[in-house]
Amino acid sequence: SGMSPSCFGYPLSIFFIVINEFCERFSYYGMRAVLVLYFKFFLHWDDNLSTAIYHTFVALCYLTPILGAIIADSWLGKFKTIISLSIVYTIGQAIMAVSSINDLTDYNRDGIPDNIPLHIGLSMIGLILIAFGTGGIKPCVSAFGGDQFEEEQEKQRNRFFSLFYLSVNAGSLLSTIITPILRGEECGIHTKQQCYPLAFGVPAALMAVSLMVFILGSKMYKKAHPQGNIMLQVSKCIGFAVKNRFQHRRKQFPKREHWLDWASEKYDKRLITQTKMVLRVLFLYIPLPMFWALFDQQGSRWTLQATTMDGNFGAIQIQPDQMQTVNPILIVVMVPIVDAVVYPLIKKCHFNFTPLRKITVGMFLASLAFVAAALVQVQIDKTLPNFPKEGQSQIKVINLGTDVAKVDIGPGVENMSVESLMAHIFIFRKHATFSSLFFNVPFSLLLFQCNNNRLELRYVEDIQPNTVHMAWQIPQYFIMTCGEVVFSVTGLAFSYSQAPSNMKSVLQAGWLLTVAVGNIIVLIVAGASKLSEQCILIAYYISSVYYTVMVQGRTIIDKPHSLLFASFLCVYYTVHTDQIFWVLY
Repeated sequence: SGMSPSCFGYPLSIFFIVINEFCERFSYYGMRAVLVLYFKFFLHWDDNLSTAIYHTFVALCYLTPILGAIIADSWLGKFKTIISLSIVYTIGQAIMAVSSINDLTDYNRDGIPDNIPLHIGLSMIGLILIAFGTGGIKPCVSAFGGDQFEEEQEKQRNRFFSLFYLSVNAGSLLSTIITPILRGEECGIHTKQQCYPLAFGVPAALMAVSLMVFILGSKMYKKAHPQGNIMLQVSKCIGFAVKNRFQHRRKQFPKREHWLDWASEKYDKRLITQTKMVLRVLFLYIPLPMFWALFDQQGSRWTLQATTMDGNFGAIQIQPDQMQTVNPILIVVMVPIVDAVVYPLIKKCHFNFTPLRKITVGMFLASLAFVAAALVQVQIDKTLPNFPKEGQSQIKVINLGTDVAKVDIGPGVENMSVESLMAHIFIFRKHATFSSLFFNVPFSLLLFQCNNNRLELRYVEDIQPNTVHMAWQIPQYFIMTCGEVVFSVTGLAFSYSQAPSNMKSVLQAGWLLTVAVGNIIVLIVAGASKLSEQCILIAYYISSVYYTVMVQGRTIIDKPHSLLFASFLCVYYTVHTDQIFWVLY
C-alpha cells in the first residue's frame, strides 16, 4: 500500500476512520438507547425479560469480535472485513426499523399489533445481524486506525486512540439525545403511537452513511495483508505444548522456563514468543469483566431506575432513556481534560501512572458509582407504593357509606365486612374474580351509599407521582464516567501496543470479549432470584483487590492456587453477604 497523505502530522486516512466510527456509534447507541423500552412497551415484556434480552444482545455484540478478528487477520484483511460486515450491520438496522412498525400487523386498526410473534421474530433477526455486524467490525476499526501510523509515531497513535474514543462518545451523545426524542413523537397510518420506526430508522440511515464514508477513504488507507489463520496456529501451538508437557511430566525430564517452551519441538520460536505475549495480556484481562458488568447496566437497570424518578427539569421534561446522555456528555468533556491536564500533572508529581494502574483506578471508581446508585435506590424505595408480589393483586376497599359493607371478592379470598368510614386491603391470586382489573398494580375501590339497591363504586390507582428527581443519578454517572475514561481508553491503547503485529485484531477482540463476559455476569446475577443485586458489588471489589495485587507484581500469576483461593472468596462473599455496609467496608 502507498503512503497516506498527512495532516498536522497525522495520516489523512484516520479522519475517514474517525468519521466512520462516529456514524457507526450513533447508529449502535441510538438503537440501544430505546431498546429496553421497546421491549417493555411495544413487545410488552416485563422488566426482567427486557433486561435479560438486552444484556444477551450486548453480550453477543462483544462475543462476535473474535469472529471478526479471525476473518480480518486470517482471511479478508481488516479493510474488506469492515466493508462486508458493515453491509450486514445496515441490513440488520433496517429490519429492526421494520419490526417496530405498529401498522404492519394492526389488521383491526385498534392501535395494538395483532401478530406480536412476527414483530418479535423480525426484532430477533435484526438484533442478531446487528450483533454480528457491530461485533465483527469492532476490533478491526480501531486496529485498522492504528495500522495507519508508522512505528515512530507512537505519540500520535496514542492521541488517535483518544480521538477515536472521543468520536465514539460524540456519536453516543447525539444519538442518545435524538433517538428518545424521535421515539416520543407520534406516528402511524391508522393510529398514532410512539414512533419506534423513526427511532430505529435514523440509526439505520446513519449506518449506511458510515459505510459510504469508509469507502470514500479507500485509496488513502494503508492496508496490511492477512497473514494466514494465526488463531488456528496459536491454538495448535498451545495444544501441542500442553500435550508434550503432559507426556514429559516425569522428574527425569528437565524443566523449561515456560510451559509454552514445550512446543519448541514443532513450532518456531517467534510463534511461541508471540503466543506468550498474547496469553500474558489475556491473563491480565481475567478480572476486567466485572467493570463491564457494572458499566453496561447504565442502559438497563439505571434506565429502569430512571422510570421511577421525576424527570421534570423546569422547562424540559427528560425521558428515562435520555439520562444515558450524561455519560457521553461527560466523556466528551473529560477525555481532552484528562489527556491534556490530568495525566501531565500526575507525571510532574513523579508518579508512574502505568496503564495497568489506570485500569485498576477505573475499576474502583466504577464500584463507587454503584454504591451511589444503591443509595439513590434506597431513597426511591421509600417513595414507592407497597406493590403486591408476583402472581398477586391488591385492592384497598374504602367504605364511605354510613352502613357496614360486606365485600365478597370471589373464590380463594376471605370475605370481609368493612365498617363505615374504614378501609381494608385484600391480597389475592390472579385467578380471583376481578380478572379484568390490572394486576401487580395497587388500586382502591371507593364504596358509596347504596341508592335503590344499586351500589356506587369507583376504583382509582394508588400510585403517587415520582418524587425523587433524576438529577440524583448524575453523581453515579459522573463517577462511572471517571472510571471509564481511565479504564477504557487505556485498555484500547494497551491492547494494541502489547499485541504482536499479526495479532492486533485478535487482542482487540480479547479486550472486547471482557465486555461480553461482563454482560453474561449480569444475566446470571439477574436470574439468580436468591441473590441481592448488591452481591455483584462484593464480587467486584474482591476482583478489584485481586487485580491490584497483580499490578503490584505479586507472584499470584505464577501460583494458580492463589487464583483459585481468590475465586473461592469471590463466590463465598457473593452468596453469604448482601448488605451495602459490607461493600463499603
